[in-house]
Amino acid sequence: QVQVVESGGGLVQAGGSLRLSCTAFGLTFDGYTMGWFRQAPGGGQEGVSCLRWSSGGTKYIDSVKGRFTISRDNAKNTLYLEMNDLKVEDTAMYYCAAAPTPLADAICLGSRWYRHWGQGTQVTVSS
Repeated sequence: QVQVVESGGGLVQAGGSLRLSCTAFGLTFDGYTMGWFRQAPGGGQEGVSCLRWSSGGTKYIDSVKGRFTISRDNAKNTLYLEMNDLKVEDTAMYYCAAAPTPLADAICLGSRWYRHWGQGTQVTVSS
């Protein structure tokens, strides 16, 4: 049974930084596309960033470009999201997800392609 687990969320002041981590039990990420998604209170889910594990190719939504960095550690089978210069509008539950195939840029931020999801980690940014 596959289990995806996120960690690293918390409360931070605007301008601060957090690093989210994601690992999985029951699968290795090689060949997968990994994504970070978020959902703010009362809002819809949006794709934040994705990474094709084998090639290392990445994509970001415009609102986090230059502030967030997605990366991987092959040896640890762990995905990261480094978040800098956090803004109040980044406040959300953040989810890690795994799609069992390399996804093109045009679709890799679409949640429908992802099969395995974590329970989420809360990020709260105060003003």
